[in-house]
Amino acid sequence: MRGFCSRARARTRLAAVSPAAVLCLMLAGTVDCFRFPAAPRAAVSYWGFAVPWDSRSATTIAAHSDQLAVLVSGWIAFDTVTFRPISLYPDTTMSDAASRFALVTTYQGDRFHPDILRGLASDPRILGSAASAVGALVESGKYSGVVLDFEGLTSRDLNVLLAATKAFADSARAHGASTVVAAVPAADTAAYPSALLLSSVSFLMPMLYDEHWSGSAPGPIADPDWALRYLRARVAEVGATKIVAAFPIYGYRWRTSAPTEIVSYSDAARLAETTNTPLSRDPATGTLHAISPQGWDMWVSDAALLDTLVMRSRRIGVRNFALWRLGLEDPAIWSRKTAPVRR
Repeated sequence: MRGFCSRARARTRLAAVSPAAVLCLMLAGTVDCFRFPAAPRAAVSYWGFAVPWDSRSATTIAAHSDQLAVLVSGWIAFDTVTFRPISLYPDTTMSDAASRFALVTTYQGDRFHPDILRGLASDPRILGSAASAVGALVESGKYSGVVLDFEGLTSRDLNVLLAATKAFADSARAHGASTVVAAVPAADTAAYPSALLLSSVSFLMPMLYDEHWSGSAPGPIADPDWALRYLRARVAEVGATKIVAAFPIYGYRWRTSAPTEIVSYSDAARLAETTNTPLSRDPATGTLHAISPQGWDMWVSDAALLDTLVMRSRRIGVRNFALWRLGLEDPAIWSRKTAPVRR
């Protein structure tokens, strides 16, 4: 509410203002304008995804896990033949994060396997057995939460998704997990409807990255306009307090004579320097970008882009943010104004 600065305007609007504002108006000869005190800013939490196969992830965790509310360090997948849950990597993470979660995913090898979920959901007994086994792994790993990542399904699989989500969520809670999160593709609200999923889980995590991916043409990984468009749609469905917005802290280098590779911020900066290729900020998307005459095109996230994504998300009420993936980030993200706060 803006203050009234003249006695004449005050008299015409006196009935519409609060008692505190009336007092200010009476003192208008000595006080220019009334200003209400700013409301306290809501707390922000950051979650981070560890990757056990990359030593850079462990380095980041050792230095900065005390700035994270949640560290997702466990990886539970499914055998593609038997559909039995397995711990994909030993979780030896030493972390100061407030909570440790496990990722439960149908990703194996180089892709997601939606047929695993279809097979499990085809028989309630098989699904129940798999869910119980996942719960046992959650309990043995002493995880306080899980993130369910079941990508690759279509809208025709909605009953499969909902049945599996409920089964795994119920079992995880029965085995000590207090929080269950469903990771969902940013744009696919038909196959991954927010409100229906929230009948079984605590939070929804839209994955607001891979606008351009390893198999696409080169381009930004998360243009803020693109990311916020889909984030707003999810917020409109279920409210901002039920959202964990997942943002990228990595990059891609598309190459004409070799497969696309994932690059860290440090990789990108070093490559740009050693090849004398300018790494500059794309004015349209705020993403760092470099094109080499040698036949590659690189786009990478950095602290400034993350600042923009977080600040714009906070304007629509989102307060929980996940970083994919630890070890590839611009080191400056840990000290910026939007940085996770040390406990």
